[in-house]
Amino acid sequence: MRTKFLIALLGLIAITPVWAGPQIQQWKTAAGTQVLFVENHDLPMLDVAVNFVAGSSLDAPGRSGVAGLTHYLLDHGVQGLNEDELAKRLADVGAQLGGSFEQDRAAITLRTLSSAAEREQALDIMARVVQQPTFPEDVLVREKARLVAALKESETKPESISDKALHKAVFGQHPYALPTSGELADVELIQREAVVEFYRWHYVAANAVVAIMGDVSRVEAEAIALRLTEHLPQGGVTPVLLPVTMQIDATEQRIAHPAKQSHILLGAPGMARNDPDYFALYVGNYILGGGGFVSRLMHEVREQRGLAYSVYSYFIPMKQPGLFQIGLQTRKDQADQALLLVRSVLKDFVAHGPTEKELVAAKQNIIGGFPLRVDSNRKILDYLSLIGFYQLPPTYLDDFTGKVEKVTTAQIRDAFARRVDPRRMATVIVGAPMGEAK
Repeated sequence: MRTKFLIALLGLIAITPVWAGPQIQQWKTAAGTQVLFVENHDLPMLDVAVNFVAGSSLDAPGRSGVAGLTHYLLDHGVQGLNEDELAKRLADVGAQLGGSFEQDRAAITLRTLSSAAEREQALDIMARVVQQPTFPEDVLVREKARLVAALKESETKPESISDKALHKAVFGQHPYALPTSGELADVELIQREAVVEFYRWHYVAANAVVAIMGDVSRVEAEAIALRLTEHLPQGGVTPVLLPVTMQIDATEQRIAHPAKQSHILLGAPGMARNDPDYFALYVGNYILGGGGFVSRLMHEVREQRGLAYSVYSYFIPMKQPGLFQIGLQTRKDQADQALLLVRSVLKDFVAHGPTEKELVAAKQNIIGGFPLRVDSNRKILDYLSLIGFYQLPPTYLDDFTGKVEKVTTAQIRDAFARRVDPRRMATVIVGAPMGEAK
């Protein structure tokens, strides 16, 4: 049997294609902005992202929601243009302005044709959005009302209730415990001054990462990066994020809800983006619950016992260790049975790790599917932002499959044994049988 596994491992190495990642160019502007650039002339397109250390973890106590509302309002009015005029100018050249927002960072993105006229107009809009937002009072009032309505609605949904409860149970007083959109009571009190102050303090060149992907030259990319950041506020030193408390007490919350199914979440602090155990935990979690139908949790909970349609696990790596979560939905009358089984599967996995057969299959799936994760300009742009923001090696994409190949069952077992304690996890059950809610 051991010989078969060795042959399989050698076969995996033999069939792994030689994959060359995009050639990443990296530099800093005079103001300290990091820039990552991949030149590619296959398509007449340009993708740009500007990332800031301006996520929800920087909200002050009692003022949650300010960071998210600031990010959302950036393109709702700039010097000389209102939100409708901004939208029209983008539409005139077929450009798309977007963004993303999470605990660590806030980003503004642009996709445009690379031809001179279209690119010029699109970049002009992006530069104004990033550097000249006006945060109109009437727009703030309107959008805050929409956010308040959305938060009130989320308080009725089991998936939102369980997610919020789990984050608080796992992270306690740490900023990662707060919803990225803020607490309802805090959002209702947000005034324009708080938004303007947050922007001036955190949307600064020294904290920015610019990612550029597509049909421009290095000289043009340098000019674009400067154009998007040279008039940002001076701001100040971004406060250091407090460390996450890794060892938490085991807790269980049962929250009544009229939903037909119980929503079950288990969680604990997981790993940071630069964690030395990253690849062992990543590959191990693929086997445990991240690999869909080939994962152990899916096999045991769904296929063997039919207790859930879907069950999963994942790590969310952040600047500080983010959430490690297991989740599923099941009938209320079998919630306890399903929870007991999930805990048993996790306990066994932490104690013994994966089998060699599971590891070989996981590596084949991860490595074989990796090219699909970088098969478009936009996906590469996302990786450029990730690499720059979290200060990952510029060879991160080139090294990824090789590091996956090197992971062993012993490394996975060791990493999970040190980092995941099944006896010290938070559990939330929303839609528990009404008589058992507490």
